[in-house]
Amino acid sequence: MKINIVRVARKPSYTIGHLFIDRHYFCDTLEPPDRSLTSASTYDDILLAKCKGPTAIPQGIYHVTLTESPKFGCILPQLMAVPGFEGIRIHAGNRPNDTRGCVLVGFNKLKGMVINSTSILRILIDRMNAAIARGMDVELEIR
Repeated sequence: MKINIVRVARKPSYTIGHLFIDRHYFCDTLEPPDRSLTSASTYDDILLAKCKGPTAIPQGIYHVTLTESPKFGCILPQLMAVPGFEGIRIHAGNRPNDTRGCVLVGFNKLKGMVINSTSILRILIDRMNAAIARGMDVELEIR
């Protein structure tokens, strides 16, 4: 299963993206500000960006697993091996202050927010579970 997030609105306090599953639009995303990090960014660049406050993860390709989140107490998608970040998840939330680096899913119908996050997250997890049951890996590319 291939998930793509295309960041389309980079604002000082948040980033809006479009999430595609196997090249088909699925929903919108909300992340912290995009500070232009890439998979080639140095660890020092990442630390400097994070000193400015909540920061979107570097652009790149990540393996995604479904694991129990100690913070949320439920199974959530976790992005693996994100340089300079730990515990990055895809989860529900509506506003920029609901994330410090994770990806929130929903629909961007209100400026700087996503709505219907919980229901969209459930559908995404169901699709990921179905793909995993068919023996597929789940990969996320952010650009």
